[in-house]
Amino acid sequence: MSAYLPALREDERGVTAVEFGLIAPVLLMSMFGLFDLGYNVYTASLLEGAIQKVARDSTLEGASGKTTTLDAKVTTMVRTIAPQATVSFSRSAYAQFSNVKQPEDFTDVDGNGVCNNGESFEDANGNGTWDSDQAAAGSGSARDAVLYQVTVTYPRQFPVMKFLGMGNTFSMQARTILRNQPWDLTIKAPKVLACP
Repeated sequence: MSAYLPALREDERGVTAVEFGLIAPVLLMSMFGLFDLGYNVYTASLLEGAIQKVARDSTLEGASGKTTTLDAKVTTMVRTIAPQATVSFSRSAYAQFSNVKQPEDFTDVDGNGVCNNGESFEDANGNGTWDSDQAAAGSGSARDAVLYQVTVTYPRQFPVMKFLGMGNTFSMQARTILRNQPWDLTIKAPKVLACP
């Protein structure tokens, strides 16, 4: 038996299989991670292109009645590479680009930073109450700046990502802001109301 030990120590047959067995999981995880990243980047670029096109089409007069058709175009484009994707849309209209995601202006008489106690505010979206985001839902009217957002969620193509602590689904959001065409010459002014 002792005569075989030196020969066994020098025998290197099968070492490659053992080394590959040690390296393969790391290699496969890296490859699947890169595939997942590449797939998500490609989907994001496709989504950005689709919403830019649809957003431009949405700025034309009469487009507000065609939002379902326009949104269906984005959904079709996304589902060409992510067939099981869930796609949701939102449009918010603002009077100016600088108003996007900004609260309605109010006179803070008591200096507490809250619109209350009958303080006056500009009702930019026309809903009769003070809002922390002055957007009006929908596509707005002529010359409004419209924030068009699309959220896409789909199952990961490489489920091995859950071993890296990532979920089984991937979600991304794309947005663009464009001004509607000036099809109407009427200029609307916000009303001044009182806070509750």
